[in-house]
Amino acid sequence: MGLLETTITGRKGRSSHAHVVAELGSAIVAGRIPEGALLPGDAELSARFGVSRTVLREAMKTLSAKRLIEAKAKVGTRVVDRASWNFFDADVLGWRCQSGLDFEFIEHLAEMRMALEPAAAAAAARRASNDDIVQLYAIAARFDDLAHTPETIAKVDLEFHLAIARMSGNPFMRSASAIVEAALAISFQLSSPAASPEKIDEVATNHLRIVHAIASRDPDKAVHAMRHVIEVGKSRIRSSFAASEPARHLGEEPAAVTAS
Repeated sequence: MGLLETTITGRKGRSSHAHVVAELGSAIVAGRIPEGALLPGDAELSARFGVSRTVLREAMKTLSAKRLIEAKAKVGTRVVDRASWNFFDADVLGWRCQSGLDFEFIEHLAEMRMALEPAAAAAAARRASNDDIVQLYAIAARFDDLAHTPETIAKVDLEFHLAIARMSGNPFMRSASAIVEAALAISFQLSSPAASPEKIDEVATNHLRIVHAIASRDPDKAVHAMRHVIEVGKSRIRSSFAASEPARHLGEEPAAVTAS
């Protein structure tokens, strides 16, 4: 389950392994277990979580792969510095969002989207098949619906941007899609065009421009159209964030969703 889907539908039941990973990972990212801290030993953690040592070891391997912890012989398992964490990992990004939003984090996400998505749109203009373009038009058409709720328009928005990442033909673009999903999850918390017919129309029009540019095989227009969509979304997030109390959590009741 992705960041946006988790925000919309709530968490599903987790396995013992997933529970340990989520509890320790979120505590590390939120700073409740500080950088450089040594984790308790296997026996204590196994007892605390009520899991076998086998399950605990697998959870530790998962956290290590996310570059949150490092195990050293005769030292123990230590939380590594934040600079080493893998923020392209969907779980790490999700835990970061849940730990509280701040303006700098929102700006960093927007910078990454601006670096990645216009390039993906340009690549899609060069590489997308005719069937891809037909599918993208179909997704874009679903924006134009006055019956949208914050949840439904967010799902269409995510589907649209993930489709372009796939159509780019670049596997790195698709692998970096957690950045897009995190940005949309934040938008879901902060603001939504769903309650306004004018904003729904604006979102539909702006995304349709991207499709037209891709369909016309014009990379430059695709870049410009995608940049405009990201800038509009960023402006909405900035305005909503400035008007809301700081460090709001995605775990709270969502106010709405901004289609990017």
